[in-house]
Parts: sequence; structure tokens; C-alpha cells
Amino acid sequence: MSRIRILPEVLSNKIAAGEVVERPASVVKELMENALDARSTRITIDIRNGGRALIQIADNGIGMNRDDALLALERYATSKIADDRDLFAIRTLGFRGEALPSIASVSRFTMITRDIDSDTGTRIVVTGGRIDKVTETGAPVGTLISVKQLFFNTPARRKFLKTVNTELGHIADSVAAMAMGRPTIRIRLRHNEKILKDWPAVAEPVDRVTDILGKDVQHRLYPVAGENNRIRLSGWIGSPDIFRSTARGIYLYVNGRMVRDRVIRHALFTGYAGRLMKGRYPLAVLFVDLPPGEVDVNVHPTKHEVRFARQRLVHDLVATAVADTLKCSERIPWQPSPDRIRPQETVTEPITIYEPSTSGSLDHLPPTSPVLSTPVDMRPPASDPAGENRRIQPERLIQPPLVPETPAHRLRMIGQFQGTYILCEWSGENGKELILIDQHAAHERIVFEALKKRYHAGEGPVQRLMIPETIELNFTEARILDGIRPDLARLGMDIAPFGQNTYVIKAVPALLGDGEMAPLIREILEQTAETGQGPGLEQSLDACLILMACHRAIRARQQLTEAEQQALVDQLVACDDPAHCPHGRPAWIRWPVKDLEKLFGRIS
Repeated sequence: MSRIRILPEVLSNKIAAGEVVERPASVVKELMENALDARSTRITIDIRNGGRALIQIADNGIGMNRDDALLALERYATSKIADDRDLFAIRTLGFRGEALPSIASVSRFTMITRDIDSDTGTRIVVTGGRIDKVTETGAPVGTLISVKQLFFNTPARRKFLKTVNTELGHIADSVAAMAMGRPTIRIRLRHNEKILKDWPAVAEPVDRVTDILGKDVQHRLYPVAGENNRIRLSGWIGSPDIFRSTARGIYLYVNGRMVRDRVIRHALFTGYAGRLMKGRYPLAVLFVDLPPGEVDVNVHPTKHEVRFARQRLVHDLVATAVADTLKCSERIPWQPSPDRIRPQETVTEPITIYEPSTSGSLDHLPPTSPVLSTPVDMRPPASDPAGENRRIQPERLIQPPLVPETPAHRLRMIGQFQGTYILCEWSGENGKELILIDQHAAHERIVFEALKKRYHAGEGPVQRLMIPETIELNFTEARILDGIRPDLARLGMDIAPFGQNTYVIKAVPALLGDGEMAPLIREILEQTAETGQGPGLEQSLDACLILMACHRAIRARQQLTEAEQQALVDQLVACDDPAHCPHGRPAWIRWPVKDLEKLFGRIS
């Protein structure tokens, strides 16, 4: 007797349903995608008991005639693919013929549909995957699908459903995300006959975005756009100060399809590098559009994941556009326009600043470091009898600071508070403001950028290894390493082939110290294979530079003279990212005089 048998159709449909239908929100997503593909302009979703009792979706799309409605419930039946070329150039959100039989196999399913060429509609009733009735019925053009008692015939799946509120939360999140991507479509969500949300069609997509994300973020969203080699990016990103504690505020769409893509997400985080502290996530709504043949949407049964033919181009486009947008939005408001900036005259007297003693780990800095000058007076100042601080004289933290031609645009120094914050007054377009600058965060940013510019200008020290380190790779890893070796060489890492898939590491950036390089190289290759990028070494270098900058920067509760305060502010203005320290903390905050007057009851 044969041990191998063909499974009954009902059982195979249940197995397929397990891949597509994870919970009620999965059903809502699949049916909404079908409604959108049907060119609907109105979609209504009715839910009962968190989707356990009922999921009903009605649309005004093109609908189906009787024959098409019956075929749509057959496995591998679809109107969206004709041949194998269509399979690799998908322009729709889903396959109606795939979702419907899977959903119908694990529920009590009813579909009523009518196309514009039919005088009457078609009503089909399915129980657990078996068609019970097919009748004619009166119906408007479009489709209405009711899914009752989800998982009634698979109790093992049903018992894993969460509470009503939890399942409803997943449904609401899924509907909101899809509504975000289709602002021209009216979408209504009801639960137990109570309207939870009614999104009208809007002419301006940002209105739908702020409606979903919240009105409080309306003025903290920045439009982002870019295009490169037929890949287009559009959308909005949030100011770093409206972060979230999870990634739930990130919405990604590829050719209109909502996705959870690691490449785009990694690029987004790269663009925010140095602007968000660890454990914080940005708000972002990004749309990536590219030729359908250059993206594979069949990576996962739920179609949440995609694969790009040109991962690196997509990654670079998103990362660069996000970083450039944030850089423009974070320009210090009191900084003059570029055409009104000129280099300051050379200052003959170096500014003296007290700094804590630095550890021996920084001794490898060259004597011509742009951060610290060679002479160091080891005598403690009078206010530091224990000798914990050393008097040092910075030359130029970066190039001579940029200042406006007229003093009217400069901050007026007020003083120092608690030896930590520099207080300034600024007259902006909306009135006067109090500016508070964190002196440690500001100086940390100044020193970090100075060190990084020096290193990437080719002036960073390289350490030749007395005993070269070898690394054994597999075939894929070796091919990736061959492609990125020129990039690694520009950062100071000399890696040469040593026969087959073996490589020898001859030199490394001195900033990386004396640790083993093989684990770092493997991490770089793993990330490159996953995202098309190799940020591991760059991030490691940045981490070293951040550590050095933190050690070199002036501390909190460290008294500065007026000249030192002014020099610090001037050099912060000249930074590429003056808004944050390298760890992502804000370097300064603004306090409008109107807010102060409200606190004192001067205005209501």
C-alpha cells in the first residue's frame, strides 16, 4: 500500500489558509487588497467581536459576473496573471483567486458580486471550503464578502486568537496602514455597528497622513523625495524629536503595496543616524515606485516582504534623501543663508578651555589633530587643586567658524547656567526666543565632525599588522568581499586574496585598535548580503570617533568664559548637523518668549 497520497482539496485549502490567514486582520488585508485592485473608490469594513463573529467588506469596484465569481473560489484561479512574464512583473496588490479559497476554507463565507454588464448579482455561500448555494440576487455593482465564524472548523487555530480588543487593534492598524497608502479612496471601519473611523477621500495625501498619525505631528513632518535610475521615492519623515518607542510609526510602500522591507527600513535608519538615541524609532511614510519587473512580491505568502533586483540603488536613494531632508530641516534658525556667510578673520589668540584628563587610549592621535593642539599645560587651575582637569588649548575644532556679515543675525550671549547650558537670546521672525545649548552635546558634535572629516580626507592613521590575519569564507561571502574591497580600502583596511576563498588582512584603521578583525569582516558581509550595504566598518569607525569625541568634549558643570561660550556657539553653527550630538541627543532647544509669557500669566 502506498504511503504517499494526494491530500483532499478541503485539507489542502486549510493548509494554504494557514500560510495566508494568520488572524482576522489577515482576512481584512487580503479582502481590502482585492477591493483596491477592483478599482473601488469606497470601501466599508464591518467587524463584530474583533473579527471572530464577522468580517464583512463591501466595495463599489468593478465586481464579477457569475462565471468569474465561481472561478475566483478555485485554487490557482486569478484575473491578474496570464503567463510567466506577468508573474515577474506584478502590477496589482494580490491574487483574488488565491486569497478567497483560502479564507473560505476556514470560515462560513458568503460573496455577493455584480459587474456592470450583468443585470443581476451572484450570491455564493461556502461552508468550510464547500460551495453550498449559488443563486441570483439583486445587488449594486461591486462586491460584498462576509466571513463568519473564522476558524470554526480549525479549533486549534481559533484558540490561539487573542482578546477582542487585541484582534481589533490589529485590524485597525492594518486598515489605517492601507488607508495611508490610498488617500483618494474613502474607507470606513465599523465595529459592532459603531463607527471607529471614517476617512474621506482627500486631495492632499498629507491630510490622510496627519489624520492617521495625529494632528500633533502635522508641523513636524518633512516631505522627502528623490529619483535615481527609474526608482522614485516620495513621502514624509518626522522630526527626530517626535520619535516612537517601537517601529509602528514606520509605513513603507513599494508600488502601492504595504510592506515590511528590511532594505528600506535599514536605509531609513541610516538617514537618521546620529539623530535618534538607541531604542527610539522615527515616524516615516515612504513610497518607493519602480518598474514592476525589478521587484519580486512573491517572497512570502502574505506578500509583506519583497526583494529588489537593485537593492543598493534603492538603499542609497532612501538613505541619502532622508539624510538630506533632515539636514535641511535642522539648519540652525539663527544661521544666515549660505550666500550671506563669509569666513571669520583668523583669531590670533587660541581659546583656552578646561577639559577632563583623557585616557591613554587617545594617545595615538597625531600631534596636528584639528581638535587639540600640542601644548598641554599640566598644571591644574586654581579652581581644580586636585588636578583632575588639565589646561589645553584647541587650535581650530574645524575650519574657521562661519559667521554672518552683520551681527544682527548672531545670538546674543546671556551666560551660562549650572556650568552646563549656554543661554542665548535670538530675535526670529516670530519674535524673541530663548536658546539653551547643551555645551557637552554641542562640543561633542564639533569634535566628532572634525575628527571624521580629517579621517575621510585620508589623514587618518592606518595600522599595518605585524602578523597578518587570515579569514576563511564561503563562496558567497568571498564574492561579496571582492565587490566591497575597494570601499574597505578607502577606509584604511587592506585585504588581499590568499588562495581560493581565503583572504589575508594586512592593515586596519588605527581607530579600530588591536582586536580581531575577522568577526567584524563577517558581520559586514552578512549585512551586505541582507541589505546590499556594508555599513559595519563605517559604523565601527563612527563608534570609535564618537567615543573619542565624548572624551575630548568639555563636560557639564564646567565653567566657560564668555569668549569660550561664543567660540563654542560659532563652531556649532558651522557643523553639518548642529542639532544633535553624535549619540542623537539634542544639542540645543528653543523656548519662544510667548511660552514664557504664558507661564507668567502675561498672555492667555
